[in-house]
Amino acid sequence: MPLILFVCTGNTCRSPMAGALLCRERDRREGSFDLKIASAGLDAVAGAKASAPAREIMRREGIDLEGHSATPLSAALVEEADLILVMTAAQREQLLLRFPGAKGKTHLLKEYAGTGPDHPDIVDPFSGDLEKYRQTMEEIRAGITKIMTRLEGGGAGEGSPGQ
Repeated sequence: MPLILFVCTGNTCRSPMAGALLCRERDRREGSFDLKIASAGLDAVAGAKASAPAREIMRREGIDLEGHSATPLSAALVEEADLILVMTAAQREQLLLRFPGAKGKTHLLKEYAGTGPDHPDIVDPFSGDLEKYRQTMEEIRAGITKIMTRLEGGGAGEGSPGQ
């Protein structure tokens, strides 16, 4: 079963939202393939909860992040992952400095989805208001639907781990 790993800085906002949105999208599609979804943070504090605004925005979407527990990015997770989606170019650079073997499977979420040629980064909403979190969630959601289609083999590009 392929593993899709979302990575951000603290694993308390963007990557847990992305993981939860992809889980919901996978579960909504009939005949979907098996897909393991995880999230981690480059500088995560193990066990930290999702930020309160992230939990609230996702609750409004009908998604519960109350049980989320931050996971620091590890060599084992990188090794296990078939596809790693990061939120910013700086995160990709940092991840690849730590784990050079992840080069072929690490992409910016918006680039992989084809939704961000002009602005490929998903900016960290941490310490922003609920509106900033909502905008970030919408930006992530815009990519998730396209990513799911790509993983199912319906989108352009190579190396779709869901095939």
